[in-house]
Amino acid sequence: MTDSQDAPETERVETVWDQDRALGDEAPASGTSGWRGGISGEWTMFAAIAAVALAIGVVNALSGAQDAAWRGDSYDIGRRLFWELSSIIVILLLVPILTLAVRRMRQAHGLAIRIGIAAVAVLGFSALHITGMVGLRKFLLWLAGGGYDFHFSLAVVLYEFRKDAVTALLLGATLWLIESRRELRKAARAAASMPAAAQEQPSSDLIWLRDGTSRVRVAPRDILWVASAGNYIEYILANGTQHLIRGTLAATESELARFAIVRVHRTRLANLDRVSGVDFKPSGDFELTFDNGQTLGGSRRYRPAVASLGGRTAPV
Repeated sequence: MTDSQDAPETERVETVWDQDRALGDEAPASGTSGWRGGISGEWTMFAAIAAVALAIGVVNALSGAQDAAWRGDSYDIGRRLFWELSSIIVILLLVPILTLAVRRMRQAHGLAIRIGIAAVAVLGFSALHITGMVGLRKFLLWLAGGGYDFHFSLAVVLYEFRKDAVTALLLGATLWLIESRRELRKAARAAASMPAAAQEQPSSDLIWLRDGTSRVRVAPRDILWVASAGNYIEYILANGTQHLIRGTLAATESELARFAIVRVHRTRLANLDRVSGVDFKPSGDFELTFDNGQTLGGSRRYRPAVASLGGRTAPV
């Protein structure tokens, strides 16, 4: 009697059940259109960003006014608040654009593409912020009967761009975290909405044998037997390949029981659906013959598990 035939070199892998089909192969992409798409479901977080920006603007205005007073200039807190708040208003109006850029970056594949999107977003953010801020100040001061001169020059533009780049990066990082939180909540809701039966057991009659990032998908029908090998479990397939995974035979027995893969020996499980014959020995032990001609021995302690095979298979 032989327990196995020659097979290719064993691969060491880990088992993962194939449950991807329960929710589909891919999660739907996040919405990326308009104001609502930009801050969908995150009004609280947007309000928090606005509150923080407002607080920073007020502090900056007070600090600037105090510094001016120490230098002997006019305190003029109202004018400094106007500069800060007009800038903050435009920044908040641009948050949805940054949100769309962040979502595009999250969907993009490749570091170069993400860097490109980030660069375009920062440049666009700065250009729109400067244009909007200057336009808003000119308009409001015009309504008040005054005027505003931006003193446009390369040095002034670079000065504003440095501040805008830092602001865009900080807001982008915050929005990235918001998007991560939103996706986690979405995944949690999807998992909670699954039927109880779908959560209790896999929806697919396939298993994954995984080694780090490498996976091999196996149909239980292709398994002849599973054997204990110290701290590992060895899968022997009908085509002669073998896969070695870390685990216990008891845990594997529980997972594979629904596929008619049962324990026939203290160290072995057998796929009864692949058995073509069984030979019961006088000692109580038995020998299984699989449909590909390979044989496997079983012990009398587990004879009840295969007793019914005598009525539906021919003895070897």
